[in-house]
Amino acid sequence: MLLKKLQLKTIDYKLVLTMCFLLFFNSIISAQEIIKDVVAEKPVEATSVNKQKIDGIIATVGDYIVLDSDIDKGYLEITAQGGSVKDVTRCQMLGKLLEDKLYAHQAIQDSIIVSDAEVKSMMDERLNYMMRQTGGDINKIVEFYKKSSVEEFKTYFADILKEQKLSSEMQKKIVDAVEITPEEVRNFFKKIPKDELPTFGAEMEVAQIVVEPKVSKEDKQKVIDRLNAIKKDVLEGSSFATKAVLYSQDPGSSPAGGYYKMTRKTPFVKEFKDVAFSLGEGEISDPFETTYGYHIIMVDKIKGQEVELRHILISPTVSETALKEAKERITNIRNKIVNKEISFADAARTESDQKETRANGGTLVNPNTQDTRFELTKMDATLYSQVSNLKDNEISQPLLDTDDKGKKTYKLITVTNRIDSHTADYAKDYTKIKELALKEKQINTIAKWFDTKIKDTYIKIIGEYRDCTFTNNWLKK
Repeated sequence: MLLKKLQLKTIDYKLVLTMCFLLFFNSIISAQEIIKDVVAEKPVEATSVNKQKIDGIIATVGDYIVLDSDIDKGYLEITAQGGSVKDVTRCQMLGKLLEDKLYAHQAIQDSIIVSDAEVKSMMDERLNYMMRQTGGDINKIVEFYKKSSVEEFKTYFADILKEQKLSSEMQKKIVDAVEITPEEVRNFFKKIPKDELPTFGAEMEVAQIVVEPKVSKEDKQKVIDRLNAIKKDVLEGSSFATKAVLYSQDPGSSPAGGYYKMTRKTPFVKEFKDVAFSLGEGEISDPFETTYGYHIIMVDKIKGQEVELRHILISPTVSETALKEAKERITNIRNKIVNKEISFADAARTESDQKETRANGGTLVNPNTQDTRFELTKMDATLYSQVSNLKDNEISQPLLDTDDKGKKTYKLITVTNRIDSHTADYAKDYTKIKELALKEKQINTIAKWFDTKIKDTYIKIIGEYRDCTFTNNWLKK
């Protein structure tokens, strides 16, 4: 039954994470002294959240409180996100809120810092999203949260976001510290009864050759001039964050005003880190080039080995002539492979413009598992459409590919290996088994963490919520 238990725990854990996302609006943070017991009103059913009732404190965790209305807001948020609250009880909702409060409380005890700049960046990103949902009317958001003004809402929302960030950083700290040895993976696999071994779906290994159109010097200079003009505007008083939202082509940071927090160990490209750590606070770099395009960086704050910065990325436009030349080049490469003049792997090593795959003969690495196998049912839809009809060792025609930054390239794709659906095999599926074993260890570590911290933290649950059956020992029985 080990695997079944693991699967159940994994499902619960994912549910917790999903609820955490859905509830990020309604967790109320309060840095105030512990409030004495208040008689909580009888919990209402999920279908009755619109009834008038007196709000009250139903739980305290450290310096944080949970209001009865927090649970009601949780139901509203899940419904607003298109989720179903049919099977979510008030006790389950309270249990999740208590977890968030304990994570945030312990984060403060562990001196985890969430800066005002981080909160502001999160605020900008979330407000942009919510305003898109309401047609750009922030007053509708203020009304939804029953606040009297935009400023009151922003103050309230900033506290929510800070608590959410503290909670997530604490969770990350716990999980990141968990490591697993090959011996632990082996023991995990041995404990699974043969008739309960998982079945892995059909998979394939894929290789590709990428040819990038050459950008002319004139087009590069246009981008450099544009970035210099933006830099000049900022130096004259314009907002760098606003410019990033309007013009940056980096989807990961543009909605947040180009904001990133990084250390020298953060996995950014070398050119970016070199410039970032050469600047002083408030300084803006000259335009510089990476594999993604051209950037300018402004440093907001330096705290020891950590830098908070904003950046703008703009990539040069590729001309039709350059696209045509790239297609001709990749067609010639394909002809050489088809005519047996060179193998696909050797052509990838010598001709491909993609550094990440070139050394491995073009073999792709699955970003979700970090191995070379792609399960067909979980494969990216675009990649699946490109390889699904290829026969063994068949090479695709030149494919024009546009990434999420708008960058265009031509590529050839081939399937190098197919793995049929099969029962888990320790040797063949070590990476997947290791992932399952690590997840189980992480879940057990989190459970032990809760057991320890609940014992050491002031926790009070009042009213009829004391009759709840919780996963964790909140009642300290």
